[in-house]
Amino acid sequence: MGNHAKVTIYYNPRCRKSREALEIIKEKGYDPEIRNYLEDPPTKSELAEILRKMGKKPRDIFRKSEPLYKDLGLKNKDLSDDALLDYLVQYPILIERPIVVRGQRAVLGRPPEDVKKIL
Repeated sequence: MGNHAKVTIYYNPRCRKSREALEIIKEKGYDPEIRNYLEDPPTKSELAEILRKMGKKPRDIFRKSEPLYKDLGLKNKDLSDDALLDYLVQYPILIERPIVVRGQRAVLGRPPEDVKKIL
């Protein structure tokens, strides 16, 4: 167990996909750090680092189905990555979930099976 890089899952306990991803991680023998990102949101630098590990842009991890996404006018193509990051930090409900980080890699667990790619 000790040779495993630390695994962190950013998750929402009410989200079925989050729970499924957590199950997969545990089945693989990991004891992940569980971050309920709504209660303990990532900082801007943490989020930027997670995106770097995912090879994604801030826009890639927005929950576009959240009413807030529309209310805040976040479809606006002129918004910079920096501005979008600020929104994700200020309104963590907008962060797509679950996100799993292991060492220098991170992945969005949609579908939850995708987390196996980095375990």
